[in-house]
Amino acid sequence: MNPNVTLSRRTLLYGSAAAAMALPLAGCRGDSNGNSSQERSNNRPDTSERKGSATDPLPRPTSFKEAPMLAEQVTQGGLPPVEERLPDNPYVVPHNWLDVGKYGGNMRMMLPATDDGQMKEYMYGHSPLRWLNDGLDIGPGLVESWESNDDASEWTLHFRQGLKWSDGEPWTTEDVMFWWEDMVLNEQHSEVPPDEARSGKGTLMTMKTVDDVTIVMTFDAPAPLTADRLAMWVNRGIGPGWMEPKHYLQQFHPKYNPSAPKNWATADGEFDQKRNWQINTECPTMTGWRLKTYQEGRQVTWERNPYYWCVDRDGNQLPYVDTLTVTAVQDQEVAKLQIQQGKIDYLLGPFMGVGLGDISGLKSAQSRSRVEPILWDSGDGTGSAFFFNYDYVEENLRELIRNPKFRQALSHAFNRPEAQRAIYFNTGQQTTGTMSVKAIEYHINEEGRQIYQQWRDSYVAYDPEKAKAILDEIDVVDKDGDGLREAPDGSKLVIRLEFGADPADDVQQKNNLLERDWKAIGLDARQYPISPEAYSEQWSAGKLMSNAGWGIGDGPNCLVYPQWLVPMEESRWAPLEGQYYNVRGTPEEGAEKNVDPFKRTPPRMEPEPGGPIERLWELYDQSKVEADEMARHRLVWEITKIHIEEGPFVQGTVSNAPMVMLAHEELRNVPRKENLAQGGFVAPWIHPTPAVYDPETAFWDNPDQHS
Repeated sequence: MNPNVTLSRRTLLYGSAAAAMALPLAGCRGDSNGNSSQERSNNRPDTSERKGSATDPLPRPTSFKEAPMLAEQVTQGGLPPVEERLPDNPYVVPHNWLDVGKYGGNMRMMLPATDDGQMKEYMYGHSPLRWLNDGLDIGPGLVESWESNDDASEWTLHFRQGLKWSDGEPWTTEDVMFWWEDMVLNEQHSEVPPDEARSGKGTLMTMKTVDDVTIVMTFDAPAPLTADRLAMWVNRGIGPGWMEPKHYLQQFHPKYNPSAPKNWATADGEFDQKRNWQINTECPTMTGWRLKTYQEGRQVTWERNPYYWCVDRDGNQLPYVDTLTVTAVQDQEVAKLQIQQGKIDYLLGPFMGVGLGDISGLKSAQSRSRVEPILWDSGDGTGSAFFFNYDYVEENLRELIRNPKFRQALSHAFNRPEAQRAIYFNTGQQTTGTMSVKAIEYHINEEGRQIYQQWRDSYVAYDPEKAKAILDEIDVVDKDGDGLREAPDGSKLVIRLEFGADPADDVQQKNNLLERDWKAIGLDARQYPISPEAYSEQWSAGKLMSNAGWGIGDGPNCLVYPQWLVPMEESRWAPLEGQYYNVRGTPEEGAEKNVDPFKRTPPRMEPEPGGPIERLWELYDQSKVEADEMARHRLVWEITKIHIEEGPFVQGTVSNAPMVMLAHEELRNVPRKENLAQGGFVAPWIHPTPAVYDPETAFWDNPDQHS
């Protein structure tokens, strides 16, 4: 691998990666050139021909400039010159749609709560590597270059020379080692090793520093997905930390300060409270803005980070906008009203419950709110989904749930055409339920495309008569004459649609349709909202029958975050077997053999010999140590075939429906769908949106009017 070139994963144009909208969305018409006529401001530059992002690092600008407010501080002696604040080779933001901006102004935003972690999804500043082109490519971040040996068992990361924290202190590899040695490897602290810290065998890497800017990660087996996983998440935020400011946090750590409180490592202990740069104004950060004020439950303000390590092509240090003002609005309906009143400038709609059903109201209010709804592809594989608990505690029902014909019958009974019209406004693709429509494995060649289409279409057809016939075949019939079908053993059968209380609109609408459609084929289907506080524990113990409130959005490839494909943890469709996967090869694997799986600590269950989960594990274990990319793709296809034959394990509705981004009409450098390499990729948390599009590049044409 050439360490100075981005890791390319591109295989074909967007056109084969996702379907276009089936019919025009209400309020958004297509013109003769295929462009969305979302009434963009007449004076907004047309960037529709500028698509995607450069895959090779852009050249270092010959000189650097800074915001006037920082230049004034330099003149007064309060800051060093911009050249001394930037690293030797700053990151030059590579998106082709960007215009050189203007400094100044404030950007108004909104969150459900002041400490809501979604705020970190707007900032990519802590990530070692970065997704580009909607996950088609991996580019540098804090890591300027990287390389691996031939079998991908050793990776060397070269960080940028001269990086600085937001307080001006040097950033070094000691900040990574502080996170690794004093948090991850410290049994008292809750920070756990991330995926990229384990080899294909599941064992932990060893990590050592060569110097202040170089780290070597050594594995006992190939770890071919390391670069992908270093680009995932917004590190030190939603995902793993990967670094912490040692110079600041060591005062709260008992290794360096023996007087640190005994509860230092708990979630509400001083250490974790102090390291949360979203609520602690003193905590240094590497993001474009740093916290200025924090009024819990009310409002948060951010100011530009004078030491931010990113610039535009002309050498202007980012961000362009001086400040962010973020208001907490807990009630989603109140939030939507405030949006229509023009009280925000920049917002990813799903963070505040804004979806396709709100477009009409947003368009009607746009003349006074000046807030434009922009549609980006979700890239998901299911839309709002439904899945049974494969490890449900009631044995007779667990046996039925594990019968693929039962799940196939329920899939055929679901009127997806109506759901597509009523919930998704005829956008996206009707789907049985798959991984992301944009996953690289399904677009690498014709064989991959055909396997994806087989999975998508396997049990998607709306055919209630076929559904009834399948249920009759497996003896799910009305045995007592009450008009409702019983389980094969004659016991009452109630299909419980269980979901977190206060669901999103699309979840509630989909659940209403499922309940109606399953009743129409003679099943007793009922909805059960579950307290969010109780949900996780009950689910992982097998006490809940189903999850009717989630969806699959993971990508950009199937193996970088494969938990939906392969049960390997407790939150998805086979929770007890997922727990068992985690103890394989450890002393716990043989413990409690004679204990009821549901009474083990934690609850865990061996897979059926030769069953689908055992076969999925075998294929996944092969993929983890396979250094050849094409061979890994083929293993994913074999995994997919099990999902086709034995599924659906997760029942989808409509995939790749658009999601709503909101931006003030006068805010520039906010990409439109036509600017994005794959039209957007909002759904996966591991592809952090909008952070991947660098909100630090947004600017006002008239910043004085937005102060």
